[in-house]
Amino acid sequence: MAAEEPVMSAARTRGRGREEVGVVLSDRMDKTIVVVVERASAHPLYQKVVRVRHKFVAHDEENDCRTGDRVRIAECRPMSRRKRWRVVEVVERAPDA
Repeated sequence: MAAEEPVMSAARTRGRGREEVGVVLSDRMDKTIVVVVERASAHPLYQKVVRVRHKFVAHDEENDCRTGDRVRIAECRPMSRRKRWRVVEVVERAPDA
């Protein structure tokens, strides 16, 4: 009989998902932040570079992100109707005003 390969768990074969870096737009909710991710892309017809912004609602377990912080977020399972991202790390703190 041929040697069987070990069965890998579903968590290992699933992949890592998307990661984005953005700026915290709002931290007014409990354990939830709104992050705006901005990227530049060329217009399909006119080739002008335009800035495209997307807002993501992310889970902040420690409640330590503040407005203006640059954070890294990663895709995860749905936590509520709009919350499908979680905070991985705070890349850069906003200057205190």
